[in-house]
Amino acid sequence: MESIREIYRIGQGPSSSHTMGPKKAATQFGLMNSGVARFRVTLYGSLAATGKGHLTDWAILSVLGPDKVDFIWKPEIFLPEHPNGMMFEALGETGEVLSEWTVFSIGGGKITDFKSGDQEKSVYELTTMDQILKWSENTGRSFWEYVEISEGIEIYDYLAEVWHVMTESIKRGIEADGILPGGLNVRRKAGAYHVKARSYTGSLHSKTLIFAFALAVAEENASGGIISTAPTCGSCGVLPAVLNRLNESYRFSEKKILRALATAGLIGNIVKTNASISGAQVGCQGEIGTACAMASGAATQLLGGTPNQIEYGAEMGIEHHLGLTCDPVGGLVQIPCIERNAFAAERALNTATYALLSDGRHLVTFDKIVKTMNQTGHDLPSIYKETSEGGMAIMGM
Repeated sequence: MESIREIYRIGQGPSSSHTMGPKKAATQFGLMNSGVARFRVTLYGSLAATGKGHLTDWAILSVLGPDKVDFIWKPEIFLPEHPNGMMFEALGETGEVLSEWTVFSIGGGKITDFKSGDQEKSVYELTTMDQILKWSENTGRSFWEYVEISEGIEIYDYLAEVWHVMTESIKRGIEADGILPGGLNVRRKAGAYHVKARSYTGSLHSKTLIFAFALAVAEENASGGIISTAPTCGSCGVLPAVLNRLNESYRFSEKKILRALATAGLIGNIVKTNASISGAQVGCQGEIGTACAMASGAATQLLGGTPNQIEYGAEMGIEHHLGLTCDPVGGLVQIPCIERNAFAAERALNTATYALLSDGRHLVTFDKIVKTMNQTGHDLPSIYKETSEGGMAIMGM
Protein backbone atom coordinates (compact mmCIF):
# COMPACT_ATOMS: atom_id res chain seq x y z
CA MET A 1 0.00 0.00 0.00
CA GLU A 2 1.37 3.38 -1.03
CA SER A 3 2.06 6.50 1.00
CA ILE A 4 -0.94 8.62 1.93
CA ARG A 5 0.78 11.36 -0.05
CA GLU A 6 -0.95 9.67 -2.99
CA ILE A 7 -4.32 10.35 -1.36
CA TYR A 8 -3.51 14.00 -0.67
CA ARG A 9 -2.22 15.50 -3.92
CA ILE A 10 -1.91 19.27 -4.08
CA GLY A 11 -2.66 20.88 -7.41
CA GLN A 12 -5.18 22.63 -9.63
CA GLY A 13 -8.75 21.46 -10.14
CA PRO A 14 -11.21 20.63 -11.44
CA SER A 15 -10.47 16.89 -11.69
CA SER A 16 -7.72 14.70 -10.27
CA SER A 17 -8.20 12.01 -12.90
CA HIS A 18 -9.04 14.29 -15.83
CA THR A 19 -6.81 17.30 -15.07
CA MET A 20 -4.05 16.43 -12.59
CA GLY A 21 -3.33 12.99 -14.06
CA PRO A 22 -3.12 14.07 -17.72
CA LYS A 23 -1.01 17.08 -16.79
CA LYS A 24 1.43 14.83 -14.93
CA ALA A 25 1.53 12.42 -17.88
CA ALA A 26 2.15 15.28 -20.32
CA THR A 27 4.98 16.55 -18.14
CA GLN A 28 6.69 13.16 -18.07
CA PHE A 29 6.27 12.56 -21.80
CA GLY A 30 7.46 16.07 -22.61
CA LEU A 31 10.62 15.58 -20.58
CA MET A 32 11.30 12.31 -22.38
CA ASN A 33 10.78 13.92 -25.79
CA SER A 34 12.05 17.48 -25.57
CA GLY A 35 12.75 19.22 -28.86
CA VAL A 36 10.34 17.24 -31.05
CA ALA A 37 8.29 19.01 -33.72
CA ARG A 38 4.80 18.14 -32.48
CA PHE A 39 2.80 15.91 -30.19
CA ARG A 40 -0.33 13.90 -30.87
CA VAL A 41 -2.54 12.92 -27.94
CA THR A 42 -5.36 10.40 -28.26
CA LEU A 43 -7.87 10.40 -25.43
CA TYR A 44 -10.02 7.32 -24.84
CA GLY A 45 -13.18 6.45 -22.94
CA SER A 46 -14.11 8.71 -20.07
CA LEU A 47 -11.16 11.05 -20.70
CA ALA A 48 -12.52 11.72 -24.18
CA ALA A 49 -16.20 11.81 -23.17
CA THR A 50 -15.84 14.43 -20.43
CA GLY A 51 -12.34 15.74 -21.07
CA LYS A 52 -13.32 19.14 -22.42
CA GLY A 53 -15.58 19.84 -19.46
CA HIS A 54 -12.84 18.72 -17.08
CA LEU A 55 -10.19 20.81 -18.91
CA THR A 56 -8.14 17.75 -19.90
CA ASP A 57 -7.00 19.40 -23.14
CA TRP A 58 -6.12 22.62 -21.31
CA ALA A 59 -4.03 20.69 -18.77
CA ILE A 60 -2.03 18.96 -21.51
CA LEU A 61 -1.62 22.12 -23.59
CA SER A 62 -0.35 24.03 -20.56
CA VAL A 63 2.61 21.63 -20.46
CA LEU A 64 3.34 20.71 -24.07
CA GLY A 65 2.43 24.04 -25.63
CA PRO A 66 -0.81 25.28 -27.25
CA ASP A 67 0.69 25.26 -30.76
CA LYS A 68 2.34 21.84 -30.65
CA VAL A 69 -0.45 19.38 -29.84
CA ASP A 70 -3.03 17.63 -32.02
CA PHE A 71 -5.88 15.91 -30.16
CA ILE A 72 -7.84 12.84 -31.20
CA TRP A 73 -10.98 12.16 -29.16
CA LYS A 74 -12.24 8.55 -28.98
CA PRO A 75 -14.98 8.37 -26.33
CA GLU A 76 -16.35 5.17 -27.81
CA ILE A 77 -13.13 3.22 -27.17
CA PHE A 78 -12.46 1.97 -23.64
CA LEU A 79 -9.04 0.43 -23.25
CA PRO A 80 -9.14 -2.78 -21.19
CA GLU A 81 -6.84 -1.58 -18.41
CA HIS A 82 -8.89 1.46 -17.29
CA PRO A 83 -11.57 3.87 -18.63
CA ASN A 84 -9.17 6.83 -18.43
CA GLY A 85 -6.67 5.94 -21.14
CA MET A 86 -4.51 8.26 -23.25
CA MET A 87 -1.79 7.75 -25.84
CA PHE A 88 0.98 10.31 -26.29
CA GLU A 89 2.95 10.36 -29.53
CA ALA A 90 6.05 12.44 -30.30
CA LEU A 91 6.19 13.42 -33.99
CA GLY A 92 9.10 14.38 -36.21
CA GLU A 93 9.26 17.14 -38.82
CA THR A 94 7.54 15.00 -41.44
CA GLY A 95 4.94 13.59 -39.07
CA GLU A 96 6.71 10.32 -38.35
CA VAL A 97 6.13 8.81 -34.89
CA LEU A 98 9.35 8.99 -32.89
CA SER A 99 7.97 7.52 -29.68
CA GLU A 100 4.65 6.71 -28.08
CA TRP A 101 3.33 6.02 -24.59
CA THR A 102 -0.05 4.71 -23.48
CA VAL A 103 -0.82 5.69 -19.92
CA PHE A 104 -3.85 5.72 -17.63
CA SER A 105 -5.12 8.22 -15.06
CA ILE A 106 -6.55 5.92 -12.40
CA GLY A 107 -7.88 8.40 -9.84
CA GLY A 108 -6.59 10.86 -7.29
CA GLY A 109 -4.06 12.26 -9.79
CA LYS A 110 -2.12 8.98 -10.07
CA ILE A 111 -0.98 7.72 -13.47
CA THR A 112 0.32 4.32 -14.53
CA ASP A 113 1.06 2.41 -17.71
CA PHE A 114 0.41 -0.91 -15.92
CA LYS A 115 3.80 -2.25 -16.91
CA SER A 116 5.87 -4.48 -14.67
CA GLY A 117 8.35 -1.71 -13.90
CA ASP A 118 5.59 0.61 -12.71
CA GLN A 119 4.82 -1.05 -9.41
CA GLU A 120 3.79 1.14 -6.51
CA LYS A 121 6.23 1.58 -3.67
CA SER A 122 4.92 -0.33 -0.68
CA VAL A 123 4.87 1.70 2.52
CA TYR A 124 2.26 -0.19 4.53
CA GLU A 125 2.58 -3.89 5.26
CA LEU A 126 -1.06 -4.16 6.32
CA THR A 127 -3.57 -3.40 3.57
CA THR A 128 -7.02 -4.13 5.00
CA MET A 129 -9.02 -2.61 7.84
CA ASP A 130 -9.35 -5.98 9.57
CA GLN A 131 -5.56 -6.39 9.65
CA ILE A 132 -5.04 -2.88 11.01
CA LEU A 133 -7.75 -3.30 13.65
CA LYS A 134 -6.13 -6.53 14.80
CA TRP A 135 -2.77 -4.74 14.99
CA SER A 136 -4.44 -1.96 16.97
CA GLU A 137 -5.94 -4.44 19.42
CA ASN A 138 -2.61 -6.20 19.90
CA THR A 139 -0.55 -3.04 20.36
CA GLY A 140 -3.05 -0.69 21.99
CA ARG A 141 -2.32 1.91 19.30
CA SER A 142 -4.61 3.76 16.91
CA PHE A 143 -4.69 4.39 13.17
CA TRP A 144 -2.61 7.55 13.15
CA GLU A 145 0.13 5.73 15.04
CA TYR A 146 0.25 3.07 12.35
CA VAL A 147 0.66 5.85 9.76
CA GLU A 148 3.46 7.41 11.81
CA ILE A 149 5.27 4.09 12.21
CA SER A 150 4.94 3.25 8.51
CA GLU A 151 5.69 6.68 7.01
CA GLY A 152 7.96 8.23 9.64
CA ILE A 153 7.31 11.44 11.53
CA GLU A 154 8.20 13.46 8.42
CA ILE A 155 4.74 12.65 7.08
CA TYR A 156 3.45 15.37 9.39
CA ASP A 157 5.41 18.02 7.47
CA TYR A 158 3.53 17.03 4.35
CA LEU A 159 0.19 16.83 6.17
CA ALA A 160 0.79 20.32 7.56
CA GLU A 161 1.14 21.56 3.99
CA VAL A 162 -2.05 19.73 3.04
CA TRP A 163 -3.93 21.29 5.96
CA HIS A 164 -2.68 24.74 4.95
CA VAL A 165 -3.92 24.23 1.38
CA MET A 166 -7.28 23.02 2.67
CA THR A 167 -7.85 25.99 4.95
CA GLU A 168 -6.68 28.48 2.33
CA SER A 169 -9.08 27.01 -0.23
CA ILE A 170 -11.91 27.49 2.28
CA LYS A 171 -10.93 31.13 2.81
CA ARG A 172 -10.65 31.85 -0.92
CA GLY A 173 -13.90 30.08 -1.68
CA ILE A 174 -15.83 32.04 0.93
CA GLU A 175 -14.45 35.35 -0.36
CA ALA A 176 -15.08 34.62 -4.05
CA ASP A 177 -18.30 35.56 -5.83
CA GLY A 178 -19.72 35.30 -9.33
CA ILE A 179 -20.26 32.59 -11.93
CA LEU A 180 -18.14 29.47 -12.23
CA PRO A 181 -16.48 28.91 -15.62
CA GLY A 182 -17.78 26.30 -18.03
CA GLY A 183 -21.01 27.63 -19.50
CA LEU A 184 -23.57 26.30 -17.01
CA ASN A 185 -23.74 29.71 -15.29
CA VAL A 186 -23.56 28.13 -11.84
CA ARG A 187 -23.26 30.85 -9.24
CA ARG A 188 -20.96 30.47 -6.26
CA LYS A 189 -22.89 29.98 -3.01
CA ALA A 190 -20.24 29.51 -0.31
CA GLY A 191 -19.93 33.19 0.62
CA ALA A 192 -23.68 33.69 0.92
CA TYR A 193 -24.09 30.52 3.00
CA HIS A 194 -21.30 31.65 5.30
CA VAL A 195 -22.99 35.00 5.90
CA LYS A 196 -26.37 33.37 6.51
CA ALA A 197 -24.82 30.97 9.02
CA ARG A 198 -23.90 33.90 11.25
CA SER A 199 -27.60 34.77 11.55
CA TYR A 200 -28.58 31.32 12.75
CA THR A 201 -28.15 29.54 16.06
CA GLY A 202 -27.94 25.96 17.22
CA SER A 203 -27.96 23.08 14.76
CA LEU A 204 -28.96 25.29 11.82
CA HIS A 205 -25.91 27.47 12.42
CA SER A 206 -23.61 24.45 12.51
CA LYS A 207 -25.17 22.79 9.46
CA THR A 208 -25.01 25.95 7.36
CA LEU A 209 -21.37 26.51 8.27
CA ILE A 210 -20.34 23.03 7.18
CA PHE A 211 -22.27 23.54 3.95
CA ALA A 212 -20.41 26.81 3.40
CA PHE A 213 -16.98 25.26 4.00
CA ALA A 214 -17.63 22.31 1.69
CA LEU A 215 -19.06 24.54 -1.03
CA ALA A 216 -16.07 26.88 -0.74
CA VAL A 217 -13.53 24.16 -1.53
CA ALA A 218 -15.66 22.46 -4.20
CA GLU A 219 -16.25 25.79 -5.93
CA GLU A 220 -12.55 26.60 -5.83
CA ASN A 221 -11.89 23.23 -7.42
CA ALA A 222 -14.51 23.83 -10.12
CA SER A 223 -12.83 27.13 -10.99
CA GLY A 224 -9.40 25.51 -11.36
CA GLY A 225 -8.05 26.74 -8.02
CA ILE A 226 -5.35 25.12 -5.89
CA ILE A 227 -6.78 22.36 -3.69
CA SER A 228 -5.75 19.07 -2.12
CA THR A 229 -7.39 15.86 -3.25
CA ALA A 230 -9.14 13.97 -0.46
CA PRO A 231 -9.15 11.51 -2.11
CA THR A 232 -10.04 13.21 -5.45
CA CYS A 233 -10.62 16.70 -6.78
CA GLY A 234 -14.33 16.10 -7.26
CA SER A 235 -14.70 15.16 -3.57
CA CYS A 236 -12.11 17.58 -2.18
CA GLY A 237 -14.53 19.65 -0.08
CA VAL A 238 -15.77 16.98 2.31
CA LEU A 239 -12.81 16.39 4.64
CA PRO A 240 -11.67 20.06 4.86
CA ALA A 241 -15.23 21.14 5.74
CA VAL A 242 -15.57 18.59 8.54
CA LEU A 243 -12.15 19.28 10.03
CA ASN A 244 -12.55 23.05 9.81
CA ARG A 245 -16.00 22.95 11.40
CA LEU A 246 -14.82 20.78 14.30
CA ASN A 247 -11.73 22.93 14.71
CA GLU A 248 -13.86 26.07 15.01
CA SER A 249 -15.91 24.45 17.78
CA TYR A 250 -13.22 22.65 19.75
CA ARG A 251 -10.00 24.55 18.92
CA PHE A 252 -7.93 21.42 18.46
CA SER A 253 -4.17 21.69 18.34
CA GLU A 254 -2.60 21.33 14.90
CA LYS A 255 -1.08 18.07 16.09
CA LYS A 256 -4.54 16.57 16.60
CA ILE A 257 -5.73 17.84 13.20
CA LEU A 258 -2.71 16.30 11.48
CA ARG A 259 -3.29 13.00 13.25
CA ALA A 260 -6.90 13.09 12.03
CA LEU A 261 -5.61 13.71 8.51
CA ALA A 262 -3.31 10.71 8.91
CA THR A 263 -6.23 8.48 9.91
CA ALA A 264 -8.38 9.79 7.08
CA GLY A 265 -5.56 9.19 4.61
CA LEU A 266 -5.16 5.61 5.82
CA ILE A 267 -8.89 4.99 5.32
CA GLY A 268 -8.75 6.39 1.79
CA ASN A 269 -5.66 4.33 1.09
CA ILE A 270 -7.43 1.12 2.04
CA VAL A 271 -10.26 1.91 -0.38
CA LYS A 272 -7.85 2.83 -3.17
CA THR A 273 -5.85 -0.37 -2.67
CA ASN A 274 -8.75 -2.80 -2.45
CA ALA A 275 -11.29 -1.08 -4.72
CA SER A 276 -11.11 2.27 -6.53
CA ILE A 277 -11.50 6.00 -5.96
CA SER A 278 -12.03 6.68 -9.66
CA GLY A 279 -15.47 7.89 -10.73
CA ALA A 280 -14.78 6.58 -14.22
CA GLN A 281 -14.26 3.11 -12.80
CA VAL A 282 -16.80 2.74 -9.96
CA GLY A 283 -18.96 5.86 -10.08
CA CYS A 284 -19.19 8.68 -7.57
CA GLN A 285 -19.53 6.23 -4.68
CA GLY A 286 -15.78 5.74 -5.01
CA GLU A 287 -15.13 9.48 -4.74
CA ILE A 288 -17.77 11.03 -2.49
CA GLY A 289 -18.33 7.78 -0.59
CA THR A 290 -14.64 7.45 0.19
CA ALA A 291 -14.39 11.14 1.10
CA CYS A 292 -17.30 10.73 3.51
CA ALA A 293 -15.65 7.66 5.05
CA MET A 294 -12.37 9.54 5.48
CA ALA A 295 -14.10 12.53 7.08
CA SER A 296 -16.26 10.37 9.33
CA GLY A 297 -13.25 8.43 10.58
CA ALA A 298 -11.30 11.62 11.20
CA ALA A 299 -14.20 13.22 13.06
CA THR A 300 -14.78 10.12 15.19
CA GLN A 301 -11.13 10.12 16.20
CA LEU A 302 -11.11 13.83 17.06
CA LEU A 303 -14.20 13.39 19.21
CA GLY A 304 -12.63 10.61 21.25
CA GLY A 305 -13.72 7.50 19.39
CA THR A 306 -12.09 4.10 19.73
CA PRO A 307 -10.53 2.34 16.72
CA ASN A 308 -13.67 0.20 16.39
CA GLN A 309 -15.88 3.29 16.43
CA ILE A 310 -13.63 4.97 13.84
CA GLU A 311 -13.96 1.89 11.61
CA TYR A 312 -17.75 1.94 12.07
CA GLY A 313 -18.03 5.61 11.12
CA ALA A 314 -15.91 5.06 8.04
CA GLU A 315 -17.95 2.01 7.02
CA MET A 316 -21.19 3.98 7.17
CA GLY A 317 -19.69 6.73 5.06
CA ILE A 318 -19.39 4.31 2.15
CA GLU A 319 -22.43 2.17 2.91
CA HIS A 320 -24.84 5.05 2.58
CA HIS A 321 -23.37 6.20 -0.73
CA LEU A 322 -23.52 2.78 -2.41
CA GLY A 323 -24.60 2.97 -6.04
CA LEU A 324 -23.99 6.72 -6.37
CA THR A 325 -23.52 7.46 -10.06
CA CYS A 326 -20.99 9.79 -11.67
CA ASP A 327 -22.97 11.72 -14.28
CA PRO A 328 -21.82 15.36 -14.27
CA VAL A 329 -23.84 17.78 -16.37
CA GLY A 330 -21.80 18.99 -19.31
CA GLY A 331 -18.82 16.98 -18.12
CA LEU A 332 -18.15 19.70 -15.53
CA VAL A 333 -17.34 19.13 -11.86
CA GLN A 334 -20.26 21.33 -10.85
CA ILE A 335 -23.68 19.66 -11.03
CA PRO A 336 -24.26 17.53 -8.99
CA CYS A 337 -20.66 17.39 -7.71
CA ILE A 338 -20.51 20.62 -5.67
CA GLU A 339 -23.70 19.95 -3.72
CA ARG A 340 -22.60 16.37 -3.07
CA ASN A 341 -19.57 17.67 -1.21
CA ALA A 342 -21.83 19.67 1.10
CA PHE A 343 -24.22 16.82 1.83
CA ALA A 344 -21.43 14.27 2.28
CA ALA A 345 -19.72 16.56 4.80
CA GLU A 346 -22.89 16.76 6.87
CA ARG A 347 -23.38 13.00 6.56
CA ALA A 348 -19.83 12.43 7.78
CA LEU A 349 -20.60 14.27 11.01
CA ASN A 350 -23.86 12.33 11.38
CA THR A 351 -22.17 8.95 10.90
CA ALA A 352 -19.42 9.96 13.33
CA THR A 353 -22.05 10.83 15.93
CA TYR A 354 -23.88 7.56 15.30
CA ALA A 355 -20.65 5.58 15.68
CA LEU A 356 -19.76 7.39 18.90
CA LEU A 357 -23.16 6.51 20.37
CA SER A 358 -22.45 2.83 19.71
CA ASP A 359 -19.93 0.41 21.18
CA GLY A 360 -18.36 0.04 17.74
CA ARG A 361 -19.78 -3.41 17.06
CA HIS A 362 -21.75 -3.90 13.83
CA LEU A 363 -22.44 -6.57 11.23
CA VAL A 364 -21.01 -5.19 7.96
CA THR A 365 -17.30 -4.48 8.28
CA PHE A 366 -15.41 -1.75 6.45
CA ASP A 367 -13.58 -4.30 4.31
CA LYS A 368 -16.88 -5.91 3.32
CA ILE A 369 -18.42 -2.59 2.33
CA VAL A 370 -15.34 -1.67 0.29
CA LYS A 371 -15.65 -4.98 -1.57
CA THR A 372 -19.37 -4.35 -2.07
CA MET A 373 -18.74 -0.85 -3.37
CA ASN A 374 -16.17 -2.14 -5.83
CA GLN A 375 -18.53 -4.82 -7.17
CA THR A 376 -21.41 -2.35 -7.34
CA GLY A 377 -19.23 0.02 -9.32
CA HIS A 378 -18.27 -2.62 -11.85
CA ASP A 379 -21.95 -3.59 -12.21
CA LEU A 380 -22.99 -0.02 -13.01
CA PRO A 381 -23.55 0.63 -16.73
CA SER A 382 -20.80 2.76 -18.26
CA ILE A 383 -23.23 5.61 -18.95
CA TYR A 384 -23.25 6.27 -15.19
CA LYS A 385 -19.46 6.32 -14.79
CA GLU A 386 -18.18 9.74 -15.89
CA THR A 387 -19.07 9.46 -19.56
CA SER A 388 -21.84 12.11 -19.61
CA GLU A 389 -24.03 9.65 -21.53
CA GLY A 390 -26.80 9.10 -18.97
CA GLY A 391 -28.52 10.17 -15.80
CA MET A 392 -28.20 13.81 -14.79
CA ALA A 393 -25.61 14.38 -17.48
CA ILE A 394 -28.30 14.33 -20.13
CA MET A 395 -31.41 15.17 -18.06
CA GLY A 396 -29.83 18.20 -16.42
CA MET A 397 -29.22 20.15 -19.61
